[in-house]
Amino acid sequence: MKKVLIIVGPTAVGKTSLSIKLAKKFNGEVISGDSMQVYKHLNIGTAKVTKDEMGGISHHLIDIRDVSQRYSAAEFVEEANHYIDDIISRGKLPIIVGGTGFYIQSLVDGLNLGGDKYVDDTYRKELHEFSKENGKQELWNKLNDIDPEAAKNIDVSNERRVIRAMEVFHNTGKKFSDQSNNEVDLNSFIIALNTNRKVLYNRINYRVDKMFDDGLMDEVKWLFSKNDLSLPALKGIGYREFIDYYANKIDLETVKDNIKKDSRHYAKRQLTWFRNKMDVRWYDIISDMNNEKNIEKDIQNWLK
Repeated sequence: MKKVLIIVGPTAVGKTSLSIKLAKKFNGEVISGDSMQVYKHLNIGTAKVTKDEMGGISHHLIDIRDVSQRYSAAEFVEEANHYIDDIISRGKLPIIVGGTGFYIQSLVDGLNLGGDKYVDDTYRKELHEFSKENGKQELWNKLNDIDPEAAKNIDVSNERRVIRAMEVFHNTGKKFSDQSNNEVDLNSFIIALNTNRKVLYNRINYRVDKMFDDGLMDEVKWLFSKNDLSLPALKGIGYREFIDYYANKIDLETVKDNIKKDSRHYAKRQLTWFRNKMDVRWYDIISDMNNEKNIEKDIQNWLK
């Protein structure tokens, strides 16, 4: 199985700096898992890593689309898998870093992005109820009976992935291990960062203020010079809030406040996603710097 380190969490929680430290320690390269950092020219509003911050670490899936182009989860999965294979072939560790939960989940859970042929809410509910009543081990045993190869590659505690594999067999009659599906191939260790809510919100507010100081308005002026409010890039936080400003409905201070508010709300949604939809390990590296050492130890154990 391909080992992939993944770092997720809300905006402004320290994902970028941690990823670079870990890439240097574990001979890794970074793959961005952010839906907005794919856009060229939009550097400040997307909190894109700078060349200096990279510290010589290669980064991928950054600056790969024009602002007029759409970028989907399916494209992310295809391109991320390409770089995962490439990085591993050169003896390095792929490190995926980002806060776009659906993109990351699509990659690690092998979501069928072309349709719903594997989704059966009734059967899924039955499996969850079975696990609740009989335990995760018994649920895993059921998968092992029908597809031991898939069971071998899925941890007993990972109920979502066990159910995912059973759904494929239930709905297609084919073993999950026989599917051309990235989930079987990936052994992912997912680090989720978080900290005290007040501290996080203060960091978000500070980041927005710094974006304005660093020249966010220049990016915004360039983007709005396209005279096209339908641009996919204009859907991103840090840019969409200027639509009313250019329509003379609000002033610049209100724009700034709205960006802070939208960023805080987005952080809450990110945390909810990672808590409810993915199997992660939580760490707080802001209030306790020793957690960085704990992360390194956990990664070393995982890599053995």
